[in-house]
Order: sequence, then structure tokens, then C-alpha cells
Amino acid sequence: MLQRVQVPTAEQLDTALAGLVARRRDALLVLNDALFFADRQRIFEVVAQLRVPAMYQSKEFAHDGGLMAYDPSVAEQARRAADYVDRILKGARPGDLPIDQPTRFELVINLKTAKALGLTIPQSLLLRAVQVIE
Repeated sequence: MLQRVQVPTAEQLDTALAGLVARRRDALLVLNDALFFADRQRIFEVVAQLRVPAMYQSKEFAHDGGLMAYDPSVAEQARRAADYVDRILKGARPGDLPIDQPTRFELVINLKTAKALGLTIPQSLLLRAVQVIE
């Protein structure tokens, strides 16, 4: 069962993590948020204690000890942003430009964390990753 938890403050993060402990969830998806980024080590500790696989929406989480991350390519987003700036500087009205969605995503997997959680990542998934941290 999917359950959404809103966490607007650090105090509520403690409550949400305690709830994760109490309800023994099978997995966790952490979306991009400045609060989660600032407190990522605390999130990692609870996830490791519970041995719960967690996926993050920013590759920095995987680099810092999270299991895996899946996020839009920063390089691709920068190229698209530069294209929009170029169009605007050439006279395009920003309101007339189409809304652009990311099309290239990057998977980063941390095998050290997977091993600590007792997980085996399938080879097919490892082959899709742009980076595997060992």
C-alpha cells in the first residue's frame, strides 16, 4: 500500500521516521526537498536500522550513502535551460514557450548500501545505471 507523508518541518521529519519504524514499510521513496537533503544522514540511519530499501530523487543521496537515485539529467536540464534563455534573448515571450519535461533520467546505484541491507541488485538493473558506486 502506498502512503504519502508530508513533512514540512524537521520536527515532523522525526515523527515521520518514527512512523516508518512503527509501521515497518517495505520501501521508501524520498522526493527532492531541502529538508530531506539537509537531514539525509538521519534518514539513512533509520533506513539502515530498519533494513528498508529506499530510492531518492537526487543522485547526491546515492553518493552519500542512499541505496539508489533516479533523477533527470542535470546536464540535459542545463542545455534545455540555455536554449530557453537563448530564445528569450532573441525576443520570444516566455509565456509563449512550451512547458518542457525532462526526457533523460539517470539511475545511480550504491552497491555498498545494497550489501549492507542484504540486497542483491539484479544485473539487468545494474546495466541500466549510469553510475554504480562500489
